Amino acid sequence: MLPTENRLRRREDFATAVRRGRRAGRQHLVVHLRSGATDPHAPGESAPPTRAGFVVSKAVGGAVVRNKVKRRLRHLMRDRVDRLPPGSLVVVRALPGAGDADHAQLARDLDAALQRLLGGGAR
Repeated sequence: MLPTENRLRRREDFATAVRRGRRAGRQHLVVHLRSGATDPHAPGESAPPTRAGFVVSKAVGGAVVRNKVKRRLRHLMRDRVDRLPPGSLVVVRALPGAGDADHAQLARDLDAALQRLLGGGAR
């Protein structure tokens, strides 16, 4: 599971990532990344942790399907949060087809979107 310090919880943080961050869309999800490089911190202080949040609407499916998708995405982000710059805000929005996607498909889409946002992939 994604550690507590890496979870995005406040509405303002979600809004910042979506409105001011970069976006990469794939078949089953859209990833918004607000890089932490612009967040200044005091000298001698460690950088804030990367935080991730998830948006899974009713268009994805019923409550059971939505919770399954959220659990899968949290599990996938746990292994990828170290690849992102410290202090980054990440919002992963599941698209309607995500409810029918298996774990491997979600992992491929998440990896491709993160790779594009971090500068390693073409459009």
